Amino acid sequence: MSQTLKHVEIVARRSSERGHADHGWLNTYHTFSFATYQDPRFQNFGVLRVLNEDRVHPKNGFPFHTHRDAEIFSYVLSGELTHRDSMMNKAAVSTAAAKDQFYRIRRGDVQFTTGGSGISHSEHNEHHSETVHFLQIWVLPWKRGLTPRYHDLTIDDATKRQGFVTIISPLKAGKGATPTQESAAVPVVEGTIPIHADFLLGASIIPQDSFASWKVGGDGAVESKKDRKVYIHLPMTKGGRSKVRLPDGTVLAEGDGAFVTKIDAGDVLQIQSVGIVEAEVVVLDSN
Repeated sequence: MSQTLKHVEIVARRSSERGHADHGWLNTYHTFSFATYQDPRFQNFGVLRVLNEDRVHPKNGFPFHTHRDAEIFSYVLSGELTHRDSMMNKAAVSTAAAKDQFYRIRRGDVQFTTGGSGISHSEHNEHHSETVHFLQIWVLPWKRGLTPRYHDLTIDDATKRQGFVTIISPLKAGKGATPTQESAAVPVVEGTIPIHADFLLGASIIPQDSFASWKVGGDGAVESKKDRKVYIHLPMTKGGRSKVRLPDGTVLAEGDGAFVTKIDAGDVLQIQSVGIVEAEVVVLDSN
């Protein structure tokens, strides 16, 4: 480990140790306790509550169900996912074109929902032949009973290959946001999705034998500066051919993750791609 990060602790979470269920239409892996997989050691990590890596077969999906008091987002790795919720203006989605333009998300897209006081939604793979592969992530908000709302953002692969891109950052107005500020939805980091939590989501596609650096907490983007909790995840996107090396020498294979603790805002995590192909890495930076 580099001299400046000797205080940091890194513990791998191997893919084979995750909860796993294959329902036929859904093949899912759970980093934290979820559904029938329950492990008291893995309930949450800071405000990060759920990290599921899901594959949904064509013409299948999650029917309408209700969420409340959770920040929920989907990070699409391949295929397409169609989202519908109880806030939908049905007249606005009466044509196939409208559905494609707004509710159907594909690789590079992140779809975000504030469950707040309660929202019902469904997620389906409506494609006739392609499986959709995505990360389903839940974060615990700093306040209960928020007004439900949603956001979408697209980050292309070329941008991710230039280094880590921040995709989600805290709502700038903070816990005391007025209704007007909530509606304006201005994030701390310009161009990102605002979240009701002291939390950042970043992603990078690291070329083979190259490094990418994640600055913990961003540039003054978070409130909690000390003892942050960073989870690093390497999705299963390259058929087992991608690997990364962390600052302490730990090597992650596809599906693996790592808990990083005793780390402060401003510390820099250098991640090296050491597989035979590029590696797509997701970082979840929590208080």
